Amino acid sequence: MHRSRRSLPAAGAALAALAGGLFAAAPASAFNYVPAANGATWGVHDGAAPALDTGSIRNVVGSDALIGFGGIRVRVAQSPQPRFNGELMRGFGLRFDNYEDFRSTSAIDLGGIEISRAIHVERSANWTRWVDTFTNTTNQTQTVEVVFGGQTGYTRTVGSNGSNSAGWQTGIVETSRNDGALTAADRWSLVQAPVENADTAPRFSGPSGVAFGSISRSSNFFTGAFDNAIATSGHEANYQGYANTLTLRPGETRSLVNFVVIGTRTETPATELATVRTAVTDLVADPVLDDLSVGELCTIANWPLAGLTIPGFDPADCAAAVPTQIPTREAGDEPEAMTASPYDVTGKTLTQLQADMVSGATTSEQITRAYLDRIAAYDVGPFGFHSYITVARDAMAQARAADAARAAGKSSPVLGIPVAVKDLYSTKDMPTTGGSLVFDGFQPNKDAFQVAKLRDAGAVILGKANLSEYANSGFFSESGYGQVWNAFGPSKSSIGSSGGSATAVAASLAAVALGSQTGDSLWGPSSGASLYSLRGTDGIASGSRVMPLTWGQDFGGTMARSLPDLTAMLNVTTGTDPEDEWTVEANADARRPADWSTALDPNALRGKTIGYYAAAFPAGFGMPATRDAMLASFASFRAAGANVVEIPAPPSGPPSSNALLGDRGFEGWARWLEQHPESAYDDAAQIITSQRRLVYSRYRGAYSGSGRMTSSQVAFWKQYRASYKAILARWMDDNGVDAVVYPGLLSDIGLNDTVTPSFARIDPQSSASGVPTVIFPGGSNNHGEPFNLQLQGRAFDDAKLIGYAYAYDRIQQGHRETDKAPALPYDPSYTPRPIVIEKPAPPVTTPPAPAPARPVARRVAISATFARTATVRGGKVRFVLANRSAASVTGTVTLRAKVGRRTIVLGSAKVSVGARGRKTLVVTLTRAAKRALGRRARIAATATYALSNPTGAKTTKTAKLTIRLR
Repeated sequence: MHRSRRSLPAAGAALAALAGGLFAAAPASAFNYVPAANGATWGVHDGAAPALDTGSIRNVVGSDALIGFGGIRVRVAQSPQPRFNGELMRGFGLRFDNYEDFRSTSAIDLGGIEISRAIHVERSANWTRWVDTFTNTTNQTQTVEVVFGGQTGYTRTVGSNGSNSAGWQTGIVETSRNDGALTAADRWSLVQAPVENADTAPRFSGPSGVAFGSISRSSNFFTGAFDNAIATSGHEANYQGYANTLTLRPGETRSLVNFVVIGTRTETPATELATVRTAVTDLVADPVLDDLSVGELCTIANWPLAGLTIPGFDPADCAAAVPTQIPTREAGDEPEAMTASPYDVTGKTLTQLQADMVSGATTSEQITRAYLDRIAAYDVGPFGFHSYITVARDAMAQARAADAARAAGKSSPVLGIPVAVKDLYSTKDMPTTGGSLVFDGFQPNKDAFQVAKLRDAGAVILGKANLSEYANSGFFSESGYGQVWNAFGPSKSSIGSSGGSATAVAASLAAVALGSQTGDSLWGPSSGASLYSLRGTDGIASGSRVMPLTWGQDFGGTMARSLPDLTAMLNVTTGTDPEDEWTVEANADARRPADWSTALDPNALRGKTIGYYAAAFPAGFGMPATRDAMLASFASFRAAGANVVEIPAPPSGPPSSNALLGDRGFEGWARWLEQHPESAYDDAAQIITSQRRLVYSRYRGAYSGSGRMTSSQVAFWKQYRASYKAILARWMDDNGVDAVVYPGLLSDIGLNDTVTPSFARIDPQSSASGVPTVIFPGGSNNHGEPFNLQLQGRAFDDAKLIGYAYAYDRIQQGHRETDKAPALPYDPSYTPRPIVIEKPAPPVTTPPAPAPARPVARRVAISATFARTATVRGGKVRFVLANRSAASVTGTVTLRAKVGRRTIVLGSAKVSVGARGRKTLVVTLTRAAKRALGRRARIAATATYALSNPTGAKTTKTAKLTIRLR
């Protein structure tokens, strides 16, 4: 029996944009959760906050079966290739209907192929359907490869023997042919994490299944999606891809339809897998497609429509069908993207820029213009990196002022240098949001200390860099203003929370940037962007007027393209700030070098001993090539004259408790509010618990924090960090080392639409204790992805560590440049494009909740089907009506049949069928009908039905059926 459902709503209006400025308003939709009947809840990346707009599933609450699944990679066979060829597609303008459907409001363009998506989450079941549509707008036949898929698990733990002994590693466990491999002969697959006892073992995640109709081959969605088959071991086994190839004639439209079924977490996974298997096989046998228009149905390429029964659809109708047209938006790699600056900033260091300005080869005005043109080309739109929240409207005026200052004899390490500032730092001339709509439009009255120092030194404060909301994630940089993408892998996470700062520098959208770190937010993003940074000793740099995460642990620092760039920034930004008690107590002016660049000694490692401990570089994360490359790079320490030795793991910090430490998050916000009386808030709890935060970051229920720290808690916290520093110094002394080397990210970075973009991480003790760590690139791994190392030292060894890193760097030359944001062609007549940064809307729905009953107030379309045959017994016609809609229906059904030249009424029956129910209707034949039918064996009849439901929907339609009379 075919299953049908209500019609999907029409596509919404195109995204709105404000012209003439640097900012634009954008879609009225958001990241949204949709509950399913089995108790799980789908989290869909649609068109607004955090504006990933991939149409993939971030996670499934109550299941965790999918953690970044349902995206598409697309490759067009063209030369030269489109800039984002093969990447994870986004920018569909997906709009949520507030219930269960998402549709593109704008198609994206990849090399002349327009791509749109429509997603339906079946609330009454446990599946979601994607319809992806591709239109060839060129005058040439195009070959388009499409891979649907993503991540279903991850390999996160390391066994005693270095193997993945208890990871949440998933893989395909069954296919329709069940021959042990996913091939083009299959029509569905099931995915599950392996368990020792399939009936009783606890489960980390629910199973999932994909009904795909047909594919050309399997794909490794993570690496080499268009060349590699699904991996069967290691971390990459968690990424399943389903590939199809389309050949599109000029003007032709084709689409691909995929269904994904989820199961819930359970201690009886075999039972749940069987449930998913049943749903998948049902969908393969009878895919739910009847809500699609004839134009949509006729484009489907991966399901055999001729073999399906879809009420009201005849494949012959396709000859006259017209596919649905979605307005196209620019893709971010338009051929008209140029620059009006004759000076190319791509890959240039701050030091190179400064030297060229000093020599007269260029000006700050030309440099700033070049960066602004690159931001317009590469940072906004559907394929933009989204590294900025705000771009300074007066950037060019700042640059001209710097040029005038230079002409008047002024000099400084950063004079005329465009700097991006993480949007935690207060700026008196631009909004400061913390990446949250909680602070939308907030304009501080005074710069943060470090920003003020840069401004006084003549730097161009180019804009405010995107970040993780409130800097609360070390995994990605997702905010109320969008989510940042990686400069080296545009399908991947930038890591967080300083991802905007890192991407802006790595993609040459700024010369340098200010970021911050509470746990890993300088070293993590720097590792993913091949940058240099310093998490300095507590008190070496001011944190005043910087939005907090953890008071007394946050550190504001620079992210740069080279160590000389880093020291130039440190010369300006470090020192004692009367408003920052940590710098006052540390006597930062006396502790910092008079000139940080004096640390740049190529011989700094000679005779030094660098320690490492094995547990910081563990095997078994499922992607060992990055770790292996790190260990191999130790040779450059030795080549620079150092001795590298293995030492014991570091000791733990001093004993503590939450009662002793207090609520440092609340304390940080309370102190920030004291410095910002112009804020709209007067209580830290208003900020922490605001319902304007990202939907999956909001507090639920009453705030459980303990409020302001007491004076004794403040004193204990400071003493705790001082004691921890002393413990680490003794550890280093006992082992005779000058510094300890730590890894950056130990594996490839994951895709940006998942909840786990980086699982292989080992934090140094620098953030927890306040000792310094210098962060620097070590090269690339086997996939060409950059990796970093860190050197940790004793308190106030900051300059020494920079010297050690410099000596290593001179030999290793580990910094890499991305090829994802190439130089723009120069045209002196080019009119710069406005930088339009779209502002996502807040979420429409609240996060995970049990699936509610369908609200009666919502009009629910009626969808009913009849059995194709009816039987007569005892003068009564019996036939089945199935109500496919999600509301009960009532009404009448009248049977008619054509006998000879006459159409006679056979009889009528009352109808009352519950939501998604079935009922056998009985019509008693009239005497006149019996006489007219005579001794016929069967007769063609029509059932005319008039139905209504409590939501106000009404319908009158006719269905055909055959009545067997004898």
